[in-house]
Amino acid sequence: MNAKPAKRPLKAVVISDAHLGTYGSKAADLHAYLRTIRPETLVLNGDFIDAWRFSARYFPPEHLKVVRYLFKMAEEGTRLVYIPGNHDEVARRFAGIDFGLLKVANKLVLSLDNTTTWIFHGDVFDVVMHHSRWMAKLGSVGFGFLIALNRFVNAFLVFFGGKKISLAARIKDMVKGGKKEAVTQFEATVARLAIRKGYHYVICGHIHRPVKKRIMNQAGVTTYLNSGDWVDNNTALEYEDGDWHLRYWKGEGANLTEETAVEEILSETAEEVFVRAFREVLKS
Repeated sequence: MNAKPAKRPLKAVVISDAHLGTYGSKAADLHAYLRTIRPETLVLNGDFIDAWRFSARYFPPEHLKVVRYLFKMAEEGTRLVYIPGNHDEVARRFAGIDFGLLKVANKLVLSLDNTTTWIFHGDVFDVVMHHSRWMAKLGSVGFGFLIALNRFVNAFLVFFGGKKISLAARIKDMVKGGKKEAVTQFEATVARLAIRKGYHYVICGHIHRPVKKRIMNQAGVTTYLNSGDWVDNNTALEYEDGDWHLRYWKGEGANLTEETAVEEILSETAEEVFVRAFREVLKS
């Protein structure tokens, strides 16, 4: 009988935007990934269960396995921290409560190896979320339809020998300017706030764009990371050997990818920072 492969011990792991309860969620892949790690702290950084599109008629066994396995990890010693996002904002009413196996918080500061990491979901910068909720939810419904359509498109492409594509990712790139900008307005705004607060790292989710960048301005430097999602990218952030690493899950294994270019951004006042954030959202 073959022995089970040893789980990788890690100080901390951050995953976000699993959107369990939706057709696009890669719950089986997430479950497979979780079974390969043994973190001291596991942060669920928002939009873990999609309450906006949740239906009692659709919550398949693969999705339930993820939830059950998380509690198994907690029972085995992993500290779980749940940071609600906009799609699971109903859980924010429990912020500050520690259930023993699970702690709920709106943000988290982790101290690791004499460094500080500031973690939050990121929808706080989304003006649409605060002032046009019906528009945001309408977009969510459209996104769900796009995911379902994507399945049929990919089946057609594979049948004729083509490669799978992500319609959602392509549309997001078109709307938000793709990867043309070395540092997006969202990243720059988050980085400025982290530098002002003196954090070595800042981690967000929300925008489904996994990345790791060192960003500096006249006041200092920080490393911005985005944990991506488990709809298109299958990504997680792992703290190992004194640094955060962006890891892509490829089904049979995980490939480590680093993006650590140092980018210069201009120092601005607090008012200018928020104006830039608002403009970014309005343009998107």
